[in-house]
Parts: sequence; structure tokens; C-alpha cells
Amino acid sequence: MTHAINSKSARDRLEPRREPYWARVRAGVYVGFRKLDEGGSWIARRRADDGKQQYKALGEFDSLDAASKAVDAWARGLDEGVQHTATTVDDACAHYVKHLAMHNSAASAKDARGRFKRLINGRRIGSIDLSKLRTSDLKAWVAAQVQQDDDTDEETMRKAKDSANRNLTSLKAALNLAMRDRLVSTDAGWKTVVPFKDVGARREGFLNADQRRALVAGCPDDLRALVTAMLLTGARPGELAGANASHFDKSAGTLALDGKTGARTVYLSNAAVAFFTEQAKDKIGAAPILTASSTVDGRWHKDAWKGPFRAACEAAKLPDTVVMYSLRHAAISEMIIGGVDVFSVARLTGTSSAMIDKHYGHLCGDRMRAKLDAIAML
Repeated sequence: MTHAINSKSARDRLEPRREPYWARVRAGVYVGFRKLDEGGSWIARRRADDGKQQYKALGEFDSLDAASKAVDAWARGLDEGVQHTATTVDDACAHYVKHLAMHNSAASAKDARGRFKRLINGRRIGSIDLSKLRTSDLKAWVAAQVQQDDDTDEETMRKAKDSANRNLTSLKAALNLAMRDRLVSTDAGWKTVVPFKDVGARREGFLNADQRRALVAGCPDDLRALVTAMLLTGARPGELAGANASHFDKSAGTLALDGKTGARTVYLSNAAVAFFTEQAKDKIGAAPILTASSTVDGRWHKDAWKGPFRAACEAAKLPDTVVMYSLRHAAISEMIIGGVDVFSVARLTGTSSAMIDKHYGHLCGDRMRAKLDAIAML
């Protein structure tokens, strides 16, 4: 009965009824069109190994071919072990957060949970069944994050697009995990949705050696230790704030850190070993290796360092673009200029070689050029 549903005009002529009009996709697998008083919807049917029929509502498609492909993907997914129960975008996000907490870090799980709570949970996109998720759904979700009016300036729009890119990356990571774990059989609904180009934040606020010394000199003692630790390691401030005395191994010359990209062991320079040895003196176990005098538990956090750091920058007469992350930027830049290879810098600082190449590639080029210039070819 394929001819009855193979074109829109043919489907329009059908009598409305509850029982779908069926067409064979392959052995044991059928696509059906349920004709309604106006329009209709598509149904998938598959005969399981035990002989029982399995059904799935597919929604609307423009053509028999598109509906048949969706049926085939659903049926093949079941053949390969994809679960039969419906999984929504909300479900996929919750599954991803649990995965991050188990395999990455509490910090990365918390970041994803907060992002999904703001942008997915309770919204239309969160309620969509993964198998029915369309590219248009995802594009509309991204577009809603970058709405503008006549007063929106270029920099505000760049920041909005940059933020939307990060949100899209997190959501696609959740959806891709759902597919890898066989919660859905196809990634057609999100695979082709791409981020905005060239909207990443510029790496501003680089500090030269004189500026770094002036900043360190202008810090109160406790903040001076945190600033120094960032410059010596290139670590994120939150990672250092969470480090305990027990995480420092003087004999191995290492510091264990845990943060945005998971746990890692950082190899320290001799100067850094001496610095952390002093910081760890008279501290044991879970005591913070870098102590904040203004907090009850002695732990640093953003609100504790924000004001004192801004005051230290003003005292050192540094540009307004300098922020805490400028210290990480400076450390990474100096590592690359100093000859540390990109792969090692990425491992030490908890990022990817692709990110290093993206933001610091010009420094790698300058270093390579200097090496080539030292070779007498002719």
C-alpha cells in the first residue's frame, strides 16, 4: 500500500482513520501514516524477536522518504540495544551531569547543571523527545540567546554569541553522550548545528615582568601567595583555591589539582617547589595550602579575591583589562616563549593543545621562526 502514502497529494485523498496506512521499509519494519481530519502523523512499527510488535510515534515529516529513514534509524537502534523508552533533552542533560560528576569533576558537573537549569530545564526544548529533536529546534534555542535590538552594540552581541557557543557546546556534549550510551539512535537533530565563528573573547591584559612584580608587591600577604601560585603554575584560581596541603608532594615536586577539566598532577619548577614548601609549612591533610584570611574556612573564592585583586591592580597602575585570569594567560605565554612544547603546556595547565594553538599560536610561530633563523641554510 506504499502508493497510498508516497506523496502528499495521495495522503490528502486518504480517509481519516485511527489505523495507520502502512508501507514496508524492510523485513519486519514498517512506516505508517495516520490520517487525521486535517493533516496526519507518522508511526513506526517493528516486529521484535519475540514476535511482538513495537510502535513509536514519529510526529510530522514532509515526505515518505524522510519518515522511512527515521523509522529505519529507530529500528536499527533497537537492534543495537538503544533503549525503547522515550528520552527527553532534559533526561540527556541529567545523564550528562551524572557522567561529569563520576568521570570528570564536581566543578564541571556543577557548571553544566547550572547551565542546563538556566537554559534547558522547564523550557520547550527540554521536553522534546531526543528522537524527535530537529535541527530547527536547536537553532531556535541558540537564536533566542542572541536576540538584539537597535541599541545592541557590536561588543555586546559578540559576548552574547560567545556565551551561546559555550552553551551549545555543553548541550551537544550531553546529546552526543546520550547517543554513545544508546539512549537515542541518531544525532541528526543536532549534528549540523554549528557555533558562531570568530566571537571568542580576546586574550587581553597580558602582564610583562615589570607589571607582574608591581602587582605582587601591591598585594596583601594572603593574596600575594595566590597570585604567585598562579604565575608559577598557570593554574586556574579555583583549582588553587581547592588545593590542600596533602596535594603537594615535595619529594616528587608535584601539586595535584582538580577543576574544570578534571584532576591532574602538575610538575613544578624548583622555584615553585620552594614556594609551596613554605606555604605548606605547619599544615596537614585537608587544610588549604593557600589560606585566605578573610573567609571563615580559610578557603579562597571569587568574592574573597575580587576586591583585593582590583585594589592591587590599581596600586600597581595596571590597565582595567587585567583580571585574575590574566595571570594564567601570562604564565602560559611565558611557558611557550620559554620553549615548553604545546602538549606539555596543555597538560600542565589543564587545557587542550587545540586551545593553546588557538590563543597562543602566534607565540609558537615566533619561537619556531627564531629557531629557523638560527639555522644557516645557505
